This record gives sequence, C-alpha cells and structure tokens, in this order.
Amino acid sequence: MTGTIVGIIIAAIIVLIIISMSVKIVTEFERGVILRLGRLVGAKGPGLFLIIPFIDRMTKVDLRVVTMDVPSQEVITRDNVTVRVNAVVYFRVVDPEAAFIKVLDHVRATSQISQTTLRNVLGQSELDELLTKREKLNQMLQKIIDEHTDPWGVKVSIVEIKEVELAEEMKRSMAAQAEAERERRAKIIHAEGELQASEKLAQAAAVIGRETATIQLRYLSTLTEVAAGGKSNTIIFPLPLEMLKAFGAKEEPKKIE
Repeated sequence: MTGTIVGIIIAAIIVLIIISMSVKIVTEFERGVILRLGRLVGAKGPGLFLIIPFIDRMTKVDLRVVTMDVPSQEVITRDNVTVRVNAVVYFRVVDPEAAFIKVLDHVRATSQISQTTLRNVLGQSELDELLTKREKLNQMLQKIIDEHTDPWGVKVSIVEIKEVELAEEMKRSMAAQAEAERERRAKIIHAEGELQASEKLAQAAAVIGRETATIQLRYLSTLTEVAAGGKSNTIIFPLPLEMLKAFGAKEEPKKIE
C-alpha cells in the first residue's frame, strides 16, 4: 500500500513537471521561436500555448525598440580632418524567426555594423557637411545600416549623430575663420551702406542743382540746428551771395523811350 502511494506521488510529480514544461506564456512584446528536433516550427505568441517537452525548444525574442549607443569612432574626413563621432541607433526585431536563425546575436551584430558604417560614411564626407548637413548624413546612415540588418529580421528606424569632437587646434582655426568671415560681412555691409548713401547724395545734388531755392532752405535748416545745439548766444556764419540773389535785387528802372 505504501509503495503504491509513493508511486502515485512520483507519477503526479512527473506529470506536473511535464505540464509545467509544456505550458509556455509569452508576453505581448515577445514571440516564442520553437525548434522541434532541431528544425524550425515557427514563432508563437503572445499568450499561452503548449509545446512537446524534450522535443520542442523555445526561445523568446523581444520585439521592443532597442536604443543602442554607438561608441565614439575616430574618423578622418575627406578633407583630412580627424574627428571623434558617436551616435545612437533605434531598431527593433520585425521577423523573430530570422533574428533567431540567421544571426547569433542580432544586437551585437547591429552594433558592429553601425560602427563600421559610421566610419565609412563620415570618412567620405567633408567636415562642413558633418557640421551643417547632419540630417542628410543621418538618413544615409539609417538606410545603409537597415539594408545590412534586413536579412536578420531587424528594422533600423532612426540613426542620429550625437556629438562631433574636434581637436583644440581645429577649434581655434575654425574660430579664427568665423571671426574673419564676420569681419568680411561687416565690411561688405558698410560698403553697401556707403554706396547707397552716395547714390542718395548724388540724387540730392541733382535736385539742388535744378532748384536754387532748395539750397537756401537747406542752409536755413542747418543754421537752425547749429543755433539749437550751440551754447553761445553769438553765431557767426557766412552768407552766400546766392541767398541775396534769392531774396531779389532791386529791379532796374525801366527806360522810358
């Protein structure tokens, strides 16, 4: 009797172990890739399902977006400038079967191909492009990396260049170049202002040349400004002969024939 009870208990334990090995639960953001005797059966989930113990082997694959930092890479640009650049890559698994079967570690593989692509693409660009056309380079990096990871069932959605580190000598050179550019623009603006002022003065001189009363009014306006701004009550100023003519000379008496 005792041996029968022990056997029943042992059998019950074995059944419970088999059931626990057969029942699998996969969450919403995961898929369970199943191999049966070494052959791919498929990916299941999410939810609860059964597998055959000791025959089926299941591996969970995460489908959530992975944020991966690409370590700083030393890059020599096309114009022979050495910089250190790092980036961030956003990717996720879209085909869990390919991510499990075709690559040993899809996260590490994506990291390595991202580092290599970062050096290759930025090495073919000039420093100005790296500093001013970063969005274009981001799109180019995303496209190339995604093409490499597509056979692994990995979709690269975003690649962003984070920091570009320059040598101190290059920073000083760029600062001097920027200062020279600002001075050049300031001189151009000043010259354009002088040109516009000279054109306006030429137009004013043409008007004054046609209308003699204009210079007289300008002369009186200048005297008013001088009188208002001076501290002395006595002002000595020249009186042009043209002004006397403007006020009119005595008319010559008409000769009576």
